[in-house]
Amino acid sequence: MESTRIASPLTMARFPVPLTWDVPPDAAAVPEARRLVVTILREWGVPLSGDASGEVELCAGEVIANAVEHTGGRCAASVEWRGERLRVEVADAGASLARSTPEEEATNGRGLLLVEALASAWGWHRQGAGKVVWFEFPIGSVADEWSSPTHGWGTTKGLHRIGRVA
Repeated sequence: MESTRIASPLTMARFPVPLTWDVPPDAAAVPEARRLVVTILREWGVPLSGDASGEVELCAGEVIANAVEHTGGRCAASVEWRGERLRVEVADAGASLARSTPEEEATNGRGLLLVEALASAWGWHRQGAGKVVWFEFPIGSVADEWSSPTHGWGTTKGLHRIGRVA
């Protein structure tokens, strides 16, 4: 008797299927949601250093906290890994646009500046009546080429990494 093997996208996928989950409209849900991002990456075996893992967690926390705080509603967090890049997205129902430049005298509102400084890329786009805010981190050999003390901030300001000095 021959056994038959069924091939499906889940068993044949080269990388894990992106995961999405709802985050309740409560500031107390933010720490658990950001830790879940890191737990997913560890479970998938994404090759991140401890520092990079901490930076991803910080960025996820900032973007999720913004969605919860500024909309007062649920948001949907999503994690995707495609080998050379890791992408985290947070969708919310808020119509206001994400800003990375806070008022000069403001005592808060600098979360997106952190995301801009740490991530290799970030942005937002409208989705229905709301928006999606996303950020990406390079993984593997791309991360080695990208590493720079200015991270995303330098690339958005038109700066480039200086080659290693011999």
